[in-house]
Amino acid sequence: MKFRTLPGTDLQLSAVGMGCWAIGGKWWGDDVDDRRAIAAIGAAVDHGINWFDTAPLYGHGHADELLVRALGARRHEVVIATKVGVRFRGGEGHAYSDLSPDHIVADCEASLRRLRLETIPLLQVHWPCERDTPLEATLEALMALQEGGKIRHFGLCNYGSKPLERALAHAPELACLQTPYSMVRREFEYALREVAAPAGEQRLGVLAYETLCRGLLTGKFSATPPRFPESDLRHRDARFQEPGFSRVQPLLAALRLVAGKLNLTPAALAIAWVLRQPGVSVAIVGAKSPEQVADNVRAVDAMLRHKVWEALAPHIDRARL
Repeated sequence: MKFRTLPGTDLQLSAVGMGCWAIGGKWWGDDVDDRRAIAAIGAAVDHGINWFDTAPLYGHGHADELLVRALGARRHEVVIATKVGVRFRGGEGHAYSDLSPDHIVADCEASLRRLRLETIPLLQVHWPCERDTPLEATLEALMALQEGGKIRHFGLCNYGSKPLERALAHAPELACLQTPYSMVRREFEYALREVAAPAGEQRLGVLAYETLCRGLLTGKFSATPPRFPESDLRHRDARFQEPGFSRVQPLLAALRLVAGKLNLTPAALAIAWVLRQPGVSVAIVGAKSPEQVADNVRAVDAMLRHKVWEALAPHIDRARL
């Protein structure tokens, strides 16, 4: 495993981190199994992954509970990054973002109890507020939690470049932005260069998620669009439907060909491409099983194969969705 220090922090993170949304057991189909999930967490540690990205939303806290069961006392030796701000209408209803200071504090306290931690290494706003809380008020609440020792660092998820600039101006200690980024989803690319890594020293860490585009870039879906049960959010994902699905197939064919020659997987190549991009600090990759974890960590073996990336570049450019 390779490790990278998140700019401006003391957090040294494995280049590949484990995303815990899928193991939460909600919205990812009928094949999510707690025993395999716990084994996947153990495999992640064995392969050198030292951080886990979770959230109260993931299975309504179930992903957090699995982390505690799988890691035990080792949860104090790894970095657990979680999120704050989500509420549910009617308990099980639609999720929305409430970033009022009171809710941020209450949500943080609930995560501390669920994860059995005294301090959360990295607390992130899950997505921008839908209840008109000023960004500055949200940041003040996060800074107060940091000053009180409840969290070590804080960041934002799913924010655009303009509010991100505003956040950095108000809270220079902002540690990171978590954003979707992959070979086919690249809308944040401009901000990666202009905001995350301006000329000179990088001032903000970037945690890239959806690096495998919800499994599309693993290469296991080919020929015809797959059918998912209604319990799987990909059942409604346009990227697994036409015309987007067919548009990605030439890239997937190229990934399979190259991966086969290198004794790697298309997933490893897709993750490695993200890790090579300017401004990206680390990649978050979900996994439901130890086997998927083993495939994901092979990304570090592919990062420096320059001829491979020269050959794949035209296919990647044509597949952007």
